[in-house]
Amino acid sequence: MLVTFELEGIETDHCVACGGTWLDAGEIDEILGRAGRSVQELRDAVKAAGGPARGKRTCVRCRASLKGVTFRGVELDRCPYGHGIWLDKGELPAIAKSGTGEVGGFLKELFKAEIKGA
Repeated sequence: MLVTFELEGIETDHCVACGGTWLDAGEIDEILGRAGRSVQELRDAVKAAGGPARGKRTCVRCRASLKGVTFRGVELDRCPYGHGIWLDKGELPAIAKSGTGEVGGFLKELFKAEIKGA
């Protein structure tokens, strides 16, 4: 079951059963854009990830099997059609801890908000 959280106008979906988080493609772009950073780093990582589908997890939007992509040292699951990225429990705080500036701060606040709401 996914529950939607909103922080500073950006919505994320959080699974209360497994602790995972879904970020739509536009939400990822918005988070990076607010920090004045190019989304190119993430797009390059996604483009380089041509591997097979991982596990049984599927896209929240289209139900396609998700594929693995490594971003800033964290293995994420992405929709092969670009709908978004799934973060397993623990991956969001790992990215938040590694992030600095506005992106890191936003993710830290988002993670706190999701924990309070769960």
